[in-house]
Amino acid sequence: MDFAGGFVIHLSSGVAGVTAAYWVGPRINKDRERFPPNNILLTLTGAGLLWMGWTGFNGGAPYAANADASIAIVNTHLCTATSLLVWLCLDMIVFTKPSVIGAVQGMITGLVCITPAAGLVQGWAAMIMGILSGSIPWFTMMVLHKKVKLLKKVDDTLAVLHTHAVAGILGGLLTGLFADPKLTSLFFGDNPRYIGLLYSLADHRAAAGFRQLGMQIAGIAFIIAINVPITSAICLFVRLFVPLRFSDEILVIGDDAIHGEDAYAVWGDGETYEKSIHGMENMMAQNQGEEMA
Repeated sequence: MDFAGGFVIHLSSGVAGVTAAYWVGPRINKDRERFPPNNILLTLTGAGLLWMGWTGFNGGAPYAANADASIAIVNTHLCTATSLLVWLCLDMIVFTKPSVIGAVQGMITGLVCITPAAGLVQGWAAMIMGILSGSIPWFTMMVLHKKVKLLKKVDDTLAVLHTHAVAGILGGLLTGLFADPKLTSLFFGDNPRYIGLLYSLADHRAAAGFRQLGMQIAGIAFIIAINVPITSAICLFVRLFVPLRFSDEILVIGDDAIHGEDAYAVWGDGETYEKSIHGMENMMAQNQGEEMA
């Protein structure tokens, strides 16, 4: 059961992203140790657009303006808002301060988690999913990622493993747990196979619930099994023609080494714009060269 693409889009992109990060390799140590956002206001703008767009993303899955679409939209907001608040609470408990970036991460994990279940679960289940999507990916990102050797080797710059892969797996499993047969019938038709484990136990049809949960696990395993080798093959093929990672010397310089200019003129960077091909130093040198000629 995958209502709006939690498996084929979010879990798939999370697995593919972290696999590609493994083959590309890490950034230089300086950038890994200190990686502040360059514009939090733009981050919030993008997050707001993303949340708004996800309303249509999940609400549009039934391809009709019906009850199932309405339920999907409400559940999307319930899960996402809950996940955001839980992530903020954990940040405040552990780090003593709420974080805007943390709030955005919690928002994304909530959106990803509810996607496969949006029109298939009740509102209370969506809020439970929000509690889990705001806490489990937080734990894997803030705790496990810093302790597991393999994860420490992979430079997952935007934590896509946690926000998409972990949250996507969580959403798929919880869909198999909380799916209400009254709602699945709206989306899948009158098929008794589509039922969450909790409802199957209450309906004395445990075999159907365990079967569906097994299908959810099989779907997760299939996505991982097909993404890792195919993404690896694509990266290795591209590497035959162009390097996947710049040299450390170029990475130290940054944008100026490639484009001759910096994306942002930030204090503390040695006023690199003035030294770029568009800066005053370069223009003066050109003028002097022309005068000598």
